Amino acid sequence: MLKVALTGNIGSGKSVVAKVFQVMGIPVFNADIEAKKLYSNAGVVSELTELLSDTILNHLGEVDFKKLASVIFNDKKALKGVNNLIHPLVIEAFNNFVVIHSDAPYIIHETAILFENNLQDKFDYIINVSASLELRIERVMNRGKETKERVMERVANQLSDDEKCSRSDFVVLNNEDDFIIPQVIKIHKQLSAK
Repeated sequence: MLKVALTGNIGSGKSVVAKVFQVMGIPVFNADIEAKKLYSNAGVVSELTELLSDTILNHLGEVDFKKLASVIFNDKKALKGVNNLIHPLVIEAFNNFVVIHSDAPYIIHETAILFENNLQDKFDYIINVSASLELRIERVMNRGKETKERVMERVANQLSDDEKCSRSDFVVLNNEDDFIIPQVIKIHKQLSAK
């Protein structure tokens, strides 16, 4: 079975593309969702507060994602520490996902920070979802009520779209002029034939 990474910068439309693959019967592992599940694990919360302090918690002692984001997207050392804690656990969950779906022709691992975490060598193929910076900013601001400054903090922690495209085997263009379904079907046919 092939392991395929689906990546793209914030607001590119990775999740929309992942849903198209799911509709075609391909199992999709969403790294962001799996990572968020980890933030409710008492051991992980303890390690996070040791690393960053308990100011990242809300009044119930749970991780407050806005507070966490404001810390890690302004402090590269803190971001690296959180990634070093969370990403090995996400990879472990992905390996279990692969075993469960071993009868599929290929599986998709959806992750925004594939290259940033040096995970590209763990996959047979890489798909990058690409959109213009202006459109990505607009999408994120519309869906999450985020300010442009907060979106730009996240953009600054990701590789450029051009760099991701050049390092990928396939690119799905997700600007308003491009239809994604025909692009995904073409990639699906190519991957299924391998």
